[in-house]
Amino acid sequence: MDDGDGDGEDVEEVGDADGEEADDGEGGGDEVVDDVDDLRDVGDGDGDLWYHRGNVDFAAGFDLAAGFDHAADAAEGTAATVSATRNRVAPASIARCGVGIDMRAVLEDHGGRHRARQHLSFPARKANLTCITHLGKSDEARAANCSGRIPSWRCDSDQMALHRGSGVDSRTTVHDSNPFLGAANPAQGQAISPPRERLRDDPVDPDVAYQLIHDELLLDGSARLNLATFVTTWMEPQARALMADCVDKNMIDKDEYPQTAELERRCVAMLADLWNAPDAQAATGCSTTGSSEACMLAGMALKRRWQARTGHDLTRRPNLVMGANVQVCWEKFCRYWDVEPRMVPMAGERFHLDAASAAAAVDENTIGVVAILGSTFDGSYEPVAEIAAALDGVASRTGVDVPIHVDGASGAMIAPFLDPDLTWDFRLPRVASINTSGHKYGLVYPGVGWVLWREPSALPQELVFNVNYLGGQMPTFALNFSRPGAEVVAQYYTFFRLGRTGYRAVQQASRDVATYLAAEIDKLGVFRLLTHGDQLPVFAFTTKPEVTTWDGLRGVPPAARTWLAGAGIHVPGRP
Repeated sequence: MDDGDGDGEDVEEVGDADGEEADDGEGGGDEVVDDVDDLRDVGDGDGDLWYHRGNVDFAAGFDLAAGFDHAADAAEGTAATVSATRNRVAPASIARCGVGIDMRAVLEDHGGRHRARQHLSFPARKANLTCITHLGKSDEARAANCSGRIPSWRCDSDQMALHRGSGVDSRTTVHDSNPFLGAANPAQGQAISPPRERLRDDPVDPDVAYQLIHDELLLDGSARLNLATFVTTWMEPQARALMADCVDKNMIDKDEYPQTAELERRCVAMLADLWNAPDAQAATGCSTTGSSEACMLAGMALKRRWQARTGHDLTRRPNLVMGANVQVCWEKFCRYWDVEPRMVPMAGERFHLDAASAAAAVDENTIGVVAILGSTFDGSYEPVAEIAAALDGVASRTGVDVPIHVDGASGAMIAPFLDPDLTWDFRLPRVASINTSGHKYGLVYPGVGWVLWREPSALPQELVFNVNYLGGQMPTFALNFSRPGAEVVAQYYTFFRLGRTGYRAVQQASRDVATYLAAEIDKLGVFRLLTHGDQLPVFAFTTKPEVTTWDGLRGVPPAARTWLAGAGIHVPGRP
């Protein structure tokens, strides 16, 4: 029958999709093929097995590939066999094979003329071979795409029957099948490329989709070699397994996934204890997608508390005091929530906010001061305790009471383990809230952050929504809604797995590496260290004044260039 593609080539089935022999009732009887020469006598004698009206039994060990090639030669220019130049095996056809027949030999390139365009699917525990393949004229460009995909399996049934097709274009039934079950459209062409601007019309084989996307992602840099990121790039296989177990759980649905919600609560309590909250069990906090969201939630709470103090006077514009070294999320917060960003510029050898500058910048419209525990630019801690003391002085002189938010995206998971005597957290009454990134020095893959308030009153309740979702009432304070529970579970795993001693060991090893590298770079003689890696395990350096030209890759072995390192230009007033 016509296959509908306009090329005049017919599509014939080897048999029915149920594996039963499709006798069309026209007779013809059974014939036995012992060797290649017997193919001349099958059917009408011209080698055309397709139109034989009976079963053809191939003797055990018969070289089916050679036989089909022989039949094709005998029927040159006519519709002939499975490997004939003008016929194609339609999808979901059935063939029965004799014992010892190597189907790979049948389906691979016969004398350079024919090549299988798709792979085979073998039903489990069945003698029938589901031949979801597509044979046709040799096309080297297309054949190259599927080389090596034909399995070298054998079918162990007793016979192989070749029949005329049912007269139905089986390609039309492909769209009625489940596209996630095997090769959904095996008759598709081999010139497959990933879509760029619009969805494809048809599904592709899952292995093909995976391989093409996998290969394209090879163009990314290697995360394990990235020295310019603060984000965790390795976790234990057990953690990855737990994440896979929970990637389909929606964190927002705490009624359906109560134990995942319980693990989140435990993490909040552990962080409150780690950060010396007055009452760790009463501390209020939540997980986020990262520190950026956590900072915005903390900023919203600061603004609402300021509005409550000032009587929601719309003639007054709030401001937020911070150093110019803050992460960009704080600039986003100010723009999104109409807050004036009061950036304290850097000066001389001071690359972060100090107490005097912070106190000088605040006024009655200041909603808070952001203190960075671990600058992403140079790894230094801002003096939180000194800033708090300076603001205490402002409050005693002017009555302006300004809270502090500690952006501990990195340092809040370093200082508790390596600098336990440093006072920066809820031990300072002026510290209202703290955030951290679980996916930085919390040692979890990207996608989790945390924000905590020292007590429930520090988080205005009008910001908390009680959502009726899937039959339950759930309080939520977030900029996002649905998200997977995998990262929260991974954070709990890491807390459980490492404990205080484990975290201390990992963070100390990172600091040791940073201080060693800083010392060795200093020995080179052409660089000047800005920081030494003795706070965050991060350090910054620049060229000495006498160095006027420098090629950063000169003399570097080619293999070393696979490492990714950060570099930037110093802008006056900013890091």
